[in-house]
Amino acid sequence: MPRRRRPETDLKTDRWMISWADFVTLLLAFFVVMYALSSVNEDKYRQLSESLSQIFRAEGGSQVLTPPTQGPGILEGQTRPISEPEAQVEPADPVVSQQLDAIRTQAEQIFAEQIDRGQVQVSGNRLWVAIELNASLLFASGDAIPVIEADALLQPVIELVQDAENPVHVEGFTDSQPISTARFPSNWELSAARAAAVVRLLQQRGIAPERLAAVGYGQYQPAYSNRTAEGRQRNRRIVIVIARDHKVRRAVEAYGSDRISEDALNTLLIDGVDEPPSVPTLEQVETDSGILFRQASPEQEQEQQ
Repeated sequence: MPRRRRPETDLKTDRWMISWADFVTLLLAFFVVMYALSSVNEDKYRQLSESLSQIFRAEGGSQVLTPPTQGPGILEGQTRPISEPEAQVEPADPVVSQQLDAIRTQAEQIFAEQIDRGQVQVSGNRLWVAIELNASLLFASGDAIPVIEADALLQPVIELVQDAENPVHVEGFTDSQPISTARFPSNWELSAARAAAVVRLLQQRGIAPERLAAVGYGQYQPAYSNRTAEGRQRNRRIVIVIARDHKVRRAVEAYGSDRISEDALNTLLIDGVDEPPSVPTLEQVETDSGILFRQASPEQEQEQQ
């Protein structure tokens, strides 16, 4: 007699109910937690408030924390007038002005040959003197290590400012040609490194380091048009600025010695004006290779106005 087989039951049809029950339980727990977080127990909050007030209250103070009430601001109803800022520019010392004039005159005599060749420019006023040197006189192309001739070229500058106490800062500029090396990822690093190299030379030759500062402007303050090779060559420059005092030096550093005039600097220091000087005009310069467009000096712009 054949054996009767037990009928098979399909248990898979009921398994989904276990997962569904777990999901509903977790969902219910989630809403319970959210409701508990959103509910505030006023009794417990009042007890906490009283406890904190007892801990932090001063003698004679209130024992219950009271909510802040809206009232006038700390500046509303103020009647005491605000005093005007005092002028930050000190009267020009005749001795210092004469000293700057002497430095400018001597620099023009020392660099007369380089000035005739267009490699050096000397300018100045009652607040500062600027000696602009073409970068090719001090550095190789794309490098910030001074060449051997740099020592002899800078020695007269060192002698001019060594006995004085005027602050000195060095400005570095490049042309618009991009540079991307491991040492100089951009013209910012190149211009700053060249300015710092000149500052280091001045310090090594006896200039007090607290008088010195270096700033790099990269390619963003061109003196000439970068459209020609000669214009780019002249834009690669180093400017040594001898200022009257530290206030003047900080103000000149903010804009660049060739971007601000003496009168504009006085206005900035006295009135505290934060707006930069007006956009400079251009002038034509005739050279052996043609005509270059150069930014007019601030003093020349004032004469034209």
